[in-house]
Amino acid sequence: MNYLKTAILLAGLTALFMGVGWLIGGQTGATIALVVAAGMNLFSYWNADRMVLSMTGAHEVDERTAPELVAMVRELAQRAGLPMPRVYLVDDPQPNAFATGRNPQNAAVAATTGLLNMLSREEVAGVMAHELAHVKNHDTLIMTVTATIAGAISMLAQFGMFFGGGHRDGNNGGGMGIIGTLAMVILAPIAAMLVQMAISRTREYAADRMGAEISGRPDWLASALAKIDNAAHQIPNEAAERNPATAHMFIINPLSGARMDNLFTTHPATENRIAALQQLAARMGAGFGGGFGAGRGAARPAGSRPSSGPWSGGSGGGARRGPWG
Repeated sequence: MNYLKTAILLAGLTALFMGVGWLIGGQTGATIALVVAAGMNLFSYWNADRMVLSMTGAHEVDERTAPELVAMVRELAQRAGLPMPRVYLVDDPQPNAFATGRNPQNAAVAATTGLLNMLSREEVAGVMAHELAHVKNHDTLIMTVTATIAGAISMLAQFGMFFGGGHRDGNNGGGMGIIGTLAMVILAPIAAMLVQMAISRTREYAADRMGAEISGRPDWLASALAKIDNAAHQIPNEAAERNPATAHMFIINPLSGARMDNLFTTHPATENRIAALQQLAARMGAGFGGGFGAGRGAARPAGSRPSSGPWSGGSGGGARRGPWG
C-alpha cells in the first residue's frame, strides 16, 4: 500500500509540474517542462549522493578511523541483505543521520558525531538500521526525484511571473492575467511541497518498520527518536540550516524552526512514529534472541533501557575508547 501511495503521489507531482508548464506555455510549455524535469532528474540520479555529502560536510570513515561504527553498519547490512554501503561521519553536535545514493550498490549512510556521542550503541544501531531500510526501499532515489521536481515547479512558477503569466492561444490572445499568475506563483510551490511532504512521511513510517525488523528491536529506534527529536530543538545543525533542501534526508527534521523553511515539515510527528514502533514491538514480542548483536550481550530483556553514555556498557566496567577510535 505504501508503494502504491508513493507512486500515486509521484504521478500527482509530475502532473502538477507539467500543468504549471502548460499554464505558462501551453502544450509546448508542458513538453519543455517534462524535458527539463527529465534532465534534472538524470543529473540528480548520478550526482545526488555527492551533492548531499558535500553540503553536509560529511567525510568517509573506515575500519581504521571508526571501527565500531563500520562494524555495526556491516552487520546490519548483512542482516538486511544489502551490499556494504560507504560510511560517513558529519562533524556536527546535533544527533542525526541520513542515507543517500541512487541504489543499494552505490549507497552511503552518514551519522553525526552528536549521534554517536549522545546515543547508546543500541540506539545508534536502531538509527543505522532505519537508514539502511531507506536504502533497501530505494527511498533515497525517490526522495531525490521528488525534491528535484518540487524545486523545478517553484522555478517554473517564478518564470510564469517573469513572462507575464500564462500562454497565449489563437482564440483569446490572453493569458491567466495577474491574479491567475499570482495564484500560480503562490499555490504551485505549496502544492508541490505538500506532495513532497506526503511522500516523505510515507517513506519514514516504512523505514521505521523495516529498520526495526532489521535490528530486531523496535524499542531501540523508538528510544533514539525521542532523544534525537529533543536534541534537534536545542542544538542547531548549521549545515542543514544553510541547505534546508536536505532536511528531508535526515531521520529527524534537523531545522531548528527559527527559519520559515520549517513551516512545513517533511517528517511525521515523532510521537506518532514512536507509538507505531511500540505497537510493532508488542506484535514482535520481547526478549527474543537473534537480534542485532546477538551473542555479544547486546540483546536486552523486555522493558530494559539501552545502555547510557557514548556507547557505554560491556563487562569489566572499564572505560571505553568511544565509538570511532
